Amino acid sequence: MTTPDTPRPPIRVVLADDERMVRTALRAILSAEPDLAVVGEAADGAEAVAVVRETAPDVVLMDVRMPGTDGIRATEQILATLPGPPRIVVVTTFENDSYVYDALRAGASGFLLKRADADALVQAVRLVARSDTLLFPAAVRRLAAEHARVHPAPAPWVARLTGRESEVLRLMAEGLTNAEIARRMEVGPATVKTHVAAVLAKTGARDRTQAVIAAYEAGFMNRRTGPDS
Repeated sequence: MTTPDTPRPPIRVVLADDERMVRTALRAILSAEPDLAVVGEAADGAEAVAVVRETAPDVVLMDVRMPGTDGIRATEQILATLPGPPRIVVVTTFENDSYVYDALRAGASGFLLKRADADALVQAVRLVARSDTLLFPAAVRRLAAEHARVHPAPAPWVARLTGRESEVLRLMAEGLTNAEIARRMEVGPATVKTHVAAVLAKTGARDRTQAVIAAYEAGFMNRRTGPDS
C-alpha cells in the first residue's frame, strides 16, 4: 500500500529516434533525474511498437520522422493495440510541421521541439505522465487553430455539452490543471474531475490534448459558452 511517505516508482520512458546520438543525449538527461527511468530505445517506429510492448513504459518520446514506420503510424499502432497504452510525446524539429498535427490527431499527448533544453525535456515528461494538464498549451492551440481553419468539421457533440462542461473544456485548452480549474470555477476538485471525464466521453477523446484538438476542429472555440444545464 502506498503512503504519503512511500517513494513513487520512477516514470518509465522509452526513446524512439533513428539517430543514436539523439537517443544517447536524451538518455543522459533523463537518467540524471531520480524520478525518471529510461527502460528502452528504438531506432524506428516498428521497433518502437515492439519495445513498448516489452517494457510497458509510462511515456514514449517519439521522433515524428523515422525510416520505415514513422512516428505517426507507430503512435496509432501503440494506442490502438495495447491495453493501458503509454502517453506519447512526439519530438520534432519544427512545431508547425503538419506531421506534428497528424501525430496529435493520431493520439499523441503533446510534442516537444528537438532544440528544447534539458529542463524543458524533463518537465515535459513529468507533465505528460501526470496527464492533468496540456503540454505547451499555447503551441497546441496555435497548431490546432491553424489546421481547423483549413479543415472545419462541425460535430454533434458540441450541442451535447452542458454549460459547465463547455467552461471546463475552454479552461483545459488554456492548460489549467484540475486544481486550477476548480479554483477558477469555485467548485470542488471532484466536480472538475467529473466534468473532465464527461468532456472526454462526449468528444470521444483519449485525453485533454485530443479534446482540445476536437474542440478546434468542431469550431467550438469560436462559440460563446452557453448557460449551464
